[in-house]
Amino acid sequence: MEPSSSIFDGAFWISVGAILFLLLCSAFFSGSETALTAASRGKLRNLADKGNKGAERALHITEDNERLIGSVLLGNNLVNILATSLATALFTRMLGESGVAFATLIMTLLVLIFAEVLPKTYAITNAETAAAGVSAPIAIVVRLFAPVVSSVRALVRVILRLFGVQADPDSQILAIREEIEGALNLGHSEGVVEKEDRDRILGALDLAERTVEEIMLHRSKIQMLNADDPPAQLLGECLDSPHTRLPVYRDSHENIIGVIHAKDLLRAIYARRTAAAAGEELADFDIADVAMPPYFVPEVTTLDDQMREFLRRHTHFALVVDEYGVLQGLITLEDILEEIVGEITDEFDLDEEAPYRRTDSGDWIVDGGMTIRDLNRAADWQLPDEEAITIAGLVIHEAQTIPTQGQVFSFHGFRFEVMQRVDNRITRLRIRPL
Repeated sequence: MEPSSSIFDGAFWISVGAILFLLLCSAFFSGSETALTAASRGKLRNLADKGNKGAERALHITEDNERLIGSVLLGNNLVNILATSLATALFTRMLGESGVAFATLIMTLLVLIFAEVLPKTYAITNAETAAAGVSAPIAIVVRLFAPVVSSVRALVRVILRLFGVQADPDSQILAIREEIEGALNLGHSEGVVEKEDRDRILGALDLAERTVEEIMLHRSKIQMLNADDPPAQLLGECLDSPHTRLPVYRDSHENIIGVIHAKDLLRAIYARRTAAAAGEELADFDIADVAMPPYFVPEVTTLDDQMREFLRRHTHFALVVDEYGVLQGLITLEDILEEIVGEITDEFDLDEEAPYRRTDSGDWIVDGGMTIRDLNRAADWQLPDEEAITIAGLVIHEAQTIPTQGQVFSFHGFRFEVMQRVDNRITRLRIRPL
């Protein structure tokens, strides 16, 4: 009985208690690492705004993920190695040399189940709650191990540099826009997020990256009024137009002298009719006296900046010019809003003017001037828009020539057929996914 009692002495139970405590520490480090890396910073920010100090501390800790992970891994490895060493010594004392194998087997199972799988499973399912809960002790660990972790980080960067890898900590900043887009696309593919909701959110996020050149109405489609035309003709053209604001030019279309609002024109003409005898009231009428000064913007202005300018100026209409001051098109506040909410139509928008329609066979009949972005949004495609803005521009770019009517091209996984061409413009195409 003496050998048995000598094994299970005070040192034995102290070793067992130390091993269990170290396993508990290992579970804490493993769960903390998973919780802090898996927790959504958006949800943590929401909790912090509601007064949760733990969430606010977790946000601060996760700002430097490299330092956080280095500190947690250092602590985790320390307790795991120490626990394994104690277990090896304990089993060797009990079983001799064969105790090494038993210690390895038993510690592997204990670490795997109780120090890895169990805490990490809980941390994943309750990431934000767990992250807020462990933030206080982990903050102490990070500060305690800071000198060692800094030395290890420097050594790692030197080793990576030897292999041509540049470890830039600034490049680890979360790409919020890409993260949101990925989450929305994943939600849409799983049926949780509706396509319209996804498009609206992504449209709002894209305003800072899109320029007015990409969505403006091209100058070839702008309806203008000639200031030198008779007043009666100007009134007729204004009433026949579906637009309430029209640019006014004199001598040439490049010489824009103002923008007339239909309501202002009607008011001015009505005032003259009531103030003079019929037949003479419009003789000396000059539309330039009623038109508002034109507002010009460069074509490289972002949609986000342009929308802010519209709101600041209390106007909805701007003329777009290039770097030489040459008129390129026009843009309205409605055009920018349509990038967010989709096409806005009213009683003056004709159905036959729709830029696309889908046939019974699944083909898409598309206006050549339709933007690639609008088609991608309508058809849920991923046609590239880096080299061209419109569908016709994409076909010309890929073909490296101006196609003739009837020509067919296949690229980017789609079949493009030129259905109509006017002069040098592709006006209608048939598109079918391959």
